[in-house]
Amino acid sequence: MSDRSIHVGAHTVDAHHRPFVVAEMSGNHNGDLGRALAIVDAVAESGAQALKLQTYRADTITIDADGPAFRVSQGHELWGGKNLYQLYEEAHTPWEWHAPIFERAREHGLVPFSSPFDGTAVDLLEGLDVELYKIASLEIGDLALLRRVARTGKPVVISTGAASVSDVDTAVRTIRAEGNDQVVVLACTSSYPASPTESNLRSIPVIRDTFDVVVGLSDHTKGIGAAVAGVALGACLIEKHVTLARDDGGVDSDFSLEPHELAALATETEVAWQALGEVRLDPTAGEAESRRLRRSLYVVADVRAGDRVTEDNVRSIRPAGGLEPVHLDVVLGRTFRADAARGTALTWDLV
Repeated sequence: MSDRSIHVGAHTVDAHHRPFVVAEMSGNHNGDLGRALAIVDAVAESGAQALKLQTYRADTITIDADGPAFRVSQGHELWGGKNLYQLYEEAHTPWEWHAPIFERAREHGLVPFSSPFDGTAVDLLEGLDVELYKIASLEIGDLALLRRVARTGKPVVISTGAASVSDVDTAVRTIRAEGNDQVVVLACTSSYPASPTESNLRSIPVIRDTFDVVVGLSDHTKGIGAAVAGVALGACLIEKHVTLARDDGGVDSDFSLEPHELAALATETEVAWQALGEVRLDPTAGEAESRRLRRSLYVVADVRAGDRVTEDNVRSIRPAGGLEPVHLDVVLGRTFRADAARGTALTWDLV
């Protein structure tokens, strides 16, 4: 089992600390800087620790072409038939917005960071003193980008959506070859929205142990159930898309959390982490009162010395204090050494 950690500002991301909850704004600003800043404010109030953007322009991620290969497949639930260039034009966060968004996030104590999609995006983010980077799922094979990001010396979060084990292995090795061993690998299903039946959360500890990394989950299912379950399987970082209101629309709104749901995510993932505890089968300190109220053997009718112990005058009842119930068959038929009033705990010196 990996015991790796990464440090991001005042936060430690590992199995020994509450999950690091990342709110992904993506294109949910709907082209409005004011809305983008309002999302930052909502994230800060939720209890999440970080805000993530995506840093690209349409022409840094694709080209303006309209052949069949450059369109989302018609059957796609959200973006079917859309031209890639136009989709990214709609969804991108203008580069001049990054500074005010980062500033607002930092005012709230959030950690702002982003997924860069080319070297110029890395340059922009370095100029903003970004504290960590995310490699988006479909960029995991862009080794030049991975090397550029790794050379910053900042922690690198890799998402594994649509990737093979070989892809993940190559990506982790590429980053480490640059002298950067601060790697977080996120289990991810790159479909939008993702079906819980394809989340395969049991992969989380396998990823952790196979690649000796901090592990997390980038979750595109609706709601928070999968994310909470991910923490129970070892996820130390949870990433979810967030919007002000799904009814407002937007490219990612359908599978994004609203602020009250993000707050529930922050709370319940911490509860899930706390509940993991440690491997133990002994009573806990909090069970002391329950231990006191466990069953034991008591005298349940007034008796005199010389009376026989019977099922009418000795029973297994709550609370504790008397002999363990397992001894009932041993004491039945014996005689009492002394008088005993109803409600007396049965001890060996009484029989």
